[in-house]
Amino acid sequence: MEYYNRDKEIREAIEAGERALASLRKADEKLGSARNWGLLDIIGGNFFTGMLKHARLAGASRCVEDAKIDLRKFQQELSDVQGLDYINVDVGDFMTFADFFLDGFIVDFMVQQKISDARRQVNSAITRTEFLLSQLREAKYN
Repeated sequence: MEYYNRDKEIREAIEAGERALASLRKADEKLGSARNWGLLDIIGGNFFTGMLKHARLAGASRCVEDAKIDLRKFQQELSDVQGLDYINVDVGDFMTFADFFLDGFIVDFMVQQKISDARRQVNSAITRTEFLLSQLREAKYN
């Protein structure tokens, strides 16, 4: 029978949470950059600005995927300490596809909305992760 070490489980959860938080902050930064290029694309961009926006969106999407992996690991570690729900963050690929091939103001606006929605989800996950980390740190010293 394996001995349950609460301090070890809390420490592992904190480490996983800090990795997830760093990933989420990087995703937020990349989404901010994509949003800025998207705004430029709307107000008078050209093929070049559209390509840069899509490169930023691709980078943001990779960061969001990394954050999702880190959040899953955090959730696994949290479940070793206490049962808490998984934090869901999602960015779809369809809007990037539609914007690239159907470039126009309405589609650009839809992409901006999708970026804004993703940023809200990421920021919500950041807030929740920070809260969970503070709870873990508190539990570590009690």
